[in-house]
Amino acid sequence: MSLENRINDMIKEAMRSKDKDRLNALRSIKSAILLAKTEKGASEILSEEMEIKILQKLHKQRKESYDQFVQNNRVELAEEELAQMKVIEEFLPKPMSMEELEVEVKKILLEVGATSPSDFGKVMGTATKKLAGRVDSKILSEKIKEMLQSIQ
Repeated sequence: MSLENRINDMIKEAMRSKDKDRLNALRSIKSAILLAKTEKGASEILSEEMEIKILQKLHKQRKESYDQFVQNNRVELAEEELAQMKVIEEFLPKPMSMEELEVEVKKILLEVGATSPSDFGKVMGTATKKLAGRVDSKILSEKIKEMLQSIQ
């Protein structure tokens, strides 16, 4: 079942149970999917990679809003954003642990044939594609730099 179909079914459930925060989060996901499908050059069916990117973008937006609301002491709005973030997280792949990340980066270093920090671009490009949605790009970048430094 595609993400869009799952979202539609869950929207119906949320409407029946009158779960406002869940319904709002699901509707925002559905809206983002529809927007992506109607963009110029987009296909009618989204790839799993594209769906993950959409979910990550929505999650990041909620996180930024949550942080702003907390800074401004808007607790009720921060709680809404947090609830929506949790709903979006249900659809994202399980994040990698640092140990799993290290193992994957080692494999990628061998695959690409990286021998020095100057190979960072090649490694990062491959790692970003392989680990999309499972690790934050900032953490990935730091781990790659660290491991490339240790090669020298």
